[in-house]
Amino acid sequence: MFDFFSARRPSTLASKAMIATSHPLATAAGLDILSAGGNAVDAAIAAVAVQCVVDPLMTGIGGDCFALHAAADGTVKALNGSGRAPAAATVQALKDAGLTDEIPQSSPHSVTVPGAISAWCLVHADHGSLPLERLFARAIGYAEDGYPVTPRVALDWAAHAATVAADPHSAAVFLPDGRAPVAGERHAQPLLAARLREIAAKGAAGFYEGDTGAAMVSHLQSLGGLHTTEDFSAATTAAHWVDPISTTYRGATVHECPPNGQGLAALMILKIIEGFDTATMSQADRIHLLAEATKIAYHHRDALIADPAHCEGVAEQLLSDAVIRTLRDRIDMARAGAPALWDEPEHKDTIYLCVVDAEGNAISFINSVFHPFGSGRVDPVTGVLFHSRGASFRLIDGHPNAIGPMKRPMHTIIPGMVTRNGIVEMPFGVMGGHYQATGHAAFLSAVLDDGMGLQEAMDAPRSFATGGQLEIEPTISAEVQADLAARGHSLKIVSSPIGGSQAIRIAEGTLEGGSDSRKDGMALGF
Repeated sequence: MFDFFSARRPSTLASKAMIATSHPLATAAGLDILSAGGNAVDAAIAAVAVQCVVDPLMTGIGGDCFALHAAADGTVKALNGSGRAPAAATVQALKDAGLTDEIPQSSPHSVTVPGAISAWCLVHADHGSLPLERLFARAIGYAEDGYPVTPRVALDWAAHAATVAADPHSAAVFLPDGRAPVAGERHAQPLLAARLREIAAKGAAGFYEGDTGAAMVSHLQSLGGLHTTEDFSAATTAAHWVDPISTTYRGATVHECPPNGQGLAALMILKIIEGFDTATMSQADRIHLLAEATKIAYHHRDALIADPAHCEGVAEQLLSDAVIRTLRDRIDMARAGAPALWDEPEHKDTIYLCVVDAEGNAISFINSVFHPFGSGRVDPVTGVLFHSRGASFRLIDGHPNAIGPMKRPMHTIIPGMVTRNGIVEMPFGVMGGHYQATGHAAFLSAVLDDGMGLQEAMDAPRSFATGGQLEIEPTISAEVQADLAARGHSLKIVSSPIGGSQAIRIAEGTLEGGSDSRKDGMALGF
């Protein structure tokens, strides 16, 4: 029975259709479309367009997108809407420009050609039913007339105001009156409304080509970027469908987008965990196991996952029984260990939403500008905030994820989908940058191992092994913290919540939805 004294909320239940997002205005926009007879794709596009306006730190039309679409017959396919580096981008070109070890967030070289709009237009052309003009209506209204800033967005905005303060064009848009808006204040982006109108009228070409595409290229070049109008024009049709990768976990099939996304790391963590009897473990044991599996999976991610043309076969190899057994055997439940590659070769902020419609179609949809406020660079002519996904590239010749002409970087954003016996059971996703693969595994373990409801699983305390530390939320008890420290973990109590999540589960004619209490959003249906 749900504890109504917990100050938490239960999962949302409905019978016909549902949407879950991390922002109430986005959820409302998607629900409006579902109520008007739109399908899951229509609702997802309407919701993400709103969120690109009202949650500008986390997403935007100048970002990238991935999705998993599940038809009512259980067919799952993956959409890759990640952008490519300019044709002139090479490791040597960036070193000649003065870069050495990494690509800074604010560098024009961190801006790959945005892929989101190409993805939106492709999924809409293949599966949408209502015109883009109708789907963008609420987003255009909020961009033009303003919207109230919600509490979590205001918190993040203030925390990352320095990113946009460093660029006069960004500051003019995102720091009205010289400061971040507080919760309840209104904010508008009229130029963003104009861009959405262009896309509604002309499709992806209205963004990547013509005056808008030329203006974005001109601004990036003025910052030292290698972008050309040809690079942007090529992105008009760059998004494409691919086969998802998958594995089984506790009788369910978990689907992820293949590389260049980090979904492979999520599947690796799940397969490693599956070999342990988690039902008999203490909370400290579970956190330790997740941390050790994370370190192993992310070590492989950083060394091997890249543009799919540069890491062929890596998913099949790393998910093979022999490799998973080898990796699993390296975990010592008594001690925190250092990660190692299975064959030891030498290698030196986001929004998520999901929808289920009345016909049984489901979409798992994620859109991101990577860092909060992306690159922090706004084109003053078009009002487009550019993402920073190119910062994921390596400046190491020969590395699978080294920057190269028209290459896609390794991505952290990953939508998820669960099926069982060929029937769609749950679109789900976890936000939080690099945390996402760990978050997928932790969430699914809570639901499939512990039998938690979706909202309960989302609200459970989180931990993340990253950068040589074990980050934990302060809701984890002092006794568990002491246990983890005794095993050799270097603990860091986080000052802000780890990630966020949404999910919708389909079960016996009922839809159960959840939206992470760490964000402002909600799940709604009818």
